[in-house]
Amino acid sequence: MYATETRNMNSTILRQLWSAVEHTQSSILLRLSDSELVSHLLAELGNQQPLDREAIANVSTYLRGKTSLIRDLAQSRSF
Repeated sequence: MYATETRNMNSTILRQLWSAVEHTQSSILLRLSDSELVSHLLAELGNQQPLDREAIANVSTYLRGKTSLIRDLAQSRSF
């Protein structure tokens, strides 16, 4: 399922998304619920470039599948 959404996202969106993850304080990433985390990162991405409905849906689905990875990365940075 997630491979389809990734194919529909261009490399710029993916780079910007993971850059937003890296630049967001670990404490924020760790304290947000899954839905809040997705919303927060979508807002950060939307501040960088406008997203249409399809892109928002694709990025949301992608992020929901990556919340554990995002939290693991944030946890590793907090040490």
